[in-house]
Amino acid sequence: MPLNIITTITVISAVAVYYFLLGGRFSVSLMILTTYAIYYTENNKTNNEPVSDNKNTAVTSTTSAVEEDIELIKTEKKGGSCCSGGNGKNGGSGCCSSKNKNSATKKSGKSCCCSGKKKKLTKENEQESDTSSNDDSDSMTIDFTGSFVTKKKKMKSARTPKVFTNSKNDSSIQSSITEDVPIDETKITDKNILKSNDAELIKSALTISNDTLLNSQIYVFYSSLQGAAERSAIKVHKILSNMEELKNEPKLMNLDELNDIDEYFVDVPCENALYILVLPSYDVDCPLDYFLQTLEENYNDFRVEGFPLRKLVGYTVLGLGDLETWVDKFCYQARNADHWIAKLGGRRIFPVGEICMKTGGDPKIEEWATLLAETLKDDEPIIYEYDETCDIEEDAGEMYADDAGSDDEGLADVEDLAGKESKNKNSMEIKQMVTKESPTYRNLTKQGYKVVGSHSGVKICRWTKNELRGKGSCYKKSLFNIASSRCMELTPSLACSSKCVFCWRHGTNPVSKNWRWETDDPEYILENALAAHYSMIKQMRGVPGIIAERFTKAFKVGHCALSLVGEPIMYPHINRFVELLHEKEITSFLVCNAQHPEALESVGKVTQLYVSIDAPTKDELKKVDRPLYKDFWERMLQCLDIIRTKQSHQRTVFRLTLVKGFNMGDISSYADLVQRGQPCFIEVKGATFSGSSNGNGNPLTMQNIPYYEECKKFVKNFSEELQRRGLGYEVAAEHAHSNCILIANTNFKVNGKWHTHIDFDKFFELLNSGKDFTYLDYISKTPEWALFGNGGFAPGNVREFRKEKKIQAKKIRLEEEIKSQDLTEVIDEVEKPMPEIPTAVKA
Repeated sequence: MPLNIITTITVISAVAVYYFLLGGRFSVSLMILTTYAIYYTENNKTNNEPVSDNKNTAVTSTTSAVEEDIELIKTEKKGGSCCSGGNGKNGGSGCCSSKNKNSATKKSGKSCCCSGKKKKLTKENEQESDTSSNDDSDSMTIDFTGSFVTKKKKMKSARTPKVFTNSKNDSSIQSSITEDVPIDETKITDKNILKSNDAELIKSALTISNDTLLNSQIYVFYSSLQGAAERSAIKVHKILSNMEELKNEPKLMNLDELNDIDEYFVDVPCENALYILVLPSYDVDCPLDYFLQTLEENYNDFRVEGFPLRKLVGYTVLGLGDLETWVDKFCYQARNADHWIAKLGGRRIFPVGEICMKTGGDPKIEEWATLLAETLKDDEPIIYEYDETCDIEEDAGEMYADDAGSDDEGLADVEDLAGKESKNKNSMEIKQMVTKESPTYRNLTKQGYKVVGSHSGVKICRWTKNELRGKGSCYKKSLFNIASSRCMELTPSLACSSKCVFCWRHGTNPVSKNWRWETDDPEYILENALAAHYSMIKQMRGVPGIIAERFTKAFKVGHCALSLVGEPIMYPHINRFVELLHEKEITSFLVCNAQHPEALESVGKVTQLYVSIDAPTKDELKKVDRPLYKDFWERMLQCLDIIRTKQSHQRTVFRLTLVKGFNMGDISSYADLVQRGQPCFIEVKGATFSGSSNGNGNPLTMQNIPYYEECKKFVKNFSEELQRRGLGYEVAAEHAHSNCILIANTNFKVNGKWHTHIDFDKFFELLNSGKDFTYLDYISKTPEWALFGNGGFAPGNVREFRKEKKIQAKKIRLEEEIKSQDLTEVIDEVEKPMPEIPTAVKA
């Protein structure tokens, strides 16, 4: 018999009396309690045998069932045999005879206990009898052994298909968008779509849109590199616009120019939105890749609502491609877009169109669009057919996992679960960023770039050409002592994570939030970049005015401006690349757009580190930079914190590009950012107009380019605000020709003299020593000509004023035209015929 609660209370009371009243020892009291606890536990183990059934729950047998089994055992011991041909000694009838088998079964309500099962049944009954007696003694004992063990499943239960309903029709079809939610069979309109007998799964269903198709607001999206998709989208838009039944005018939108893709593919612009996507397929990297990447990321992002696009009335995709050249990848990007939109909850209202532009072309596009227009007039429910092949692949994977990991008892690692989707065949494949056959390559080479490898580029700056000809140097010469003729402009990443309105490249370079391309080695990039740079220098040898001494020195690059275009810090091996530059005694000027805090934090020693601060507030930054990240403002603030803390040993610069009408208003907010980041310098530069920016989605005009006087006024007010806050910044140097002014920390003002220039020899001496050093260890005095108020034009050069030259040339041309016109009039006057003399006069 197990010790009951009374015994336990008695022991504890006795120990308490011994310890508190009699003053007993604590160790003796503890030993008594411990001994009793062990005895109590062992006693209960020997007297309580747990019982578990197939469901892993302990059940107690009822008294009546035990009595029946005991009575059966007694009968067998007396000689009664259930399988005898006749009656037993006690007159028991044989239950297994052909005559009495069924009757015995009916009476007892149990199947016959035959032959080989007799001993097994007897043992089970004995165990149940023992268990019953134990349960009578301690009815609170329950066995939980195996209660939390997950049963293995050979086949994975398939997901419940998404069924959408008309919000206005409440009783026709049950809406079920969340997975594993049971669907009320009584509300499904067709009996043929009910659950099958072998699996609790809807194999097909009818779906109804949230609104009538003709009342929807149609958005025709397109992405185009060479214009074919744009022309096709215009045709589709025109055909749909000619439909008199449509309530709203369709809208035509370029996917490549959307400031935020999530505004349309996470947050739907209106309740009755219907999307039509006209998408080409390119074997090279293109803006469409970023769109597909965003869809896939949204599907795998736990922060995004499970099915954000279920709010759409519907969608359809038209794919364009070249079936003759790209058989395997014909319209593959259109199919990927259809796949991910459906995964995000979109309701397909029309089949994916696949048109070969070589064989089908415009007639096929018009045919597809016309049929789509006719379909929009029909609001009948759409049949949903469940694709069982999806579950077959998943089931096979789970069966293998069950066999291989049976010891884990059904537990799975969260990291393993997160990585399953990466094997999806619709995931982004790794491509080269820029291939020689791509339109991006042609656009960049047309602009004067030399594309290095698949993702790097180099180009000669116009200031390099000017210094070779003795016509002036870059603003970096005035502010920091860089020799423009020995500077190489390079980027190891032509891709960028922003689409700035003032970008010189007019949106021709790729965009992405992270690195997703094939990667070239840094050694390969540097070797070929230097070769390409030198080849462009050689082309200058026949240009009039080239200074021979500077031309010779230009073949020993001394500085590398890692800016040019794109986001150099995105390159995975940027630190190794900078080390290679330093090994060749080439200084490094690294520029980033403050959108990659992780990469910025890991940057090693550079000669000078730039961070672009293009706007003082969140709204203005989104308007100017048009960043791809949703948390762009938080990322920039994090970068400023990194500049102030972990990168405080670097020589840091905040670069401000002023665009009139965009970011020149809130000086106080600029001061807040400077106070947070505490850089060494603030480089304020007016934006440079580089022609039309229509391809960049937000074109600038000359009205957005500030005059130098406007830049000086901004800098004066900015400097006063910083000084008012006691931050210790003053205006130090300028380069008026570039509309550029430098505000420097007063730490660089030594004995009343500015030291904003760099001692490059000292920098490499400190770097090679292996010792820690800071930005103040390799400073140099700023020359008088570079100080603010002196213009900043480097001596030894002759400035050429283009405007005055143009005016003088125009004046000479006008004078020549006037002279030419006057001479013509004299000649005409001379060549006039003499008037006839009257006869009277002659006489």
